[in-house]
Amino acid sequence: MKRLEGKIAIITGGASGIGKATAQKFLEEGARVAIWDIDARRGADLLAAWADQGDNVRFYPVDTTSLAAVEAAAAQVQSDFGAIHILINNAGITRDASLKKMTPEQWDQVIAVNLTGVFNCTKAVYPFLESAGWGRIISAASIVGLYGNFGQTNYVATKAAVIGMTKVWAREFGRRGITANAVAPGFIHTEMMDTIPETVLAGIREKTPLQRLGRPEEIASAYAFLASDEAAFINGATICVDGGATL
Repeated sequence: MKRLEGKIAIITGGASGIGKATAQKFLEEGARVAIWDIDARRGADLLAAWADQGDNVRFYPVDTTSLAAVEAAAAQVQSDFGAIHILINNAGITRDASLKKMTPEQWDQVIAVNLTGVFNCTKAVYPFLESAGWGRIISAASIVGLYGNFGQTNYVATKAAVIGMTKVWAREFGRRGITANAVAPGFIHTEMMDTIPETVLAGIREKTPLQRLGRPEEIASAYAFLASDEAAFINGATICVDGGATL
């Protein structure tokens, strides 16, 4: 039996990058997947590429910064699939600048997606997990949320907050059979990294004991493990998947 057989998972930011890799991994592990993403074009392309999956995967255009939109999407997933068991809070953006140069708009955009979006999704989905009597809430943190990073006041603030919220939810939801954990990726080769100069990337590789960037599939594997019964007694944890970059 596959590790996620019979489970229904929502993956935010699931149309590209780590989210797309996670959707693929969860399908391979037997889950049925609801992809939430603001990019409808990529969502349609993904469904076309995965046409052989049939009703095992569906796409929902969702703006996670809107609680009303998230609540409507969660109710629709429940109606379409009959249950919800797993929430992967993966959606995130960056708007980097030093504090002196960071604009209020850059601050607000990152807070809205990376922090308020995680709150909205968890608040909207939790009642369905509770009714199922089993659940996994897994949120994307970052190693910079633990150690900071130059030019990322907004991003670091959200990732540190996600780690804190995860601990709260682990305490609040555990008695209902629902665990809450976070994954803190290191430097992963996604489209976000394509804007970084090669000289900077070379420095990142040099500082990482494994001498390379991570792959989206490696974060997806961490999500899948935490979503499985193998991780049933892991609750409130933040797991770094960073190639040893923070040692």
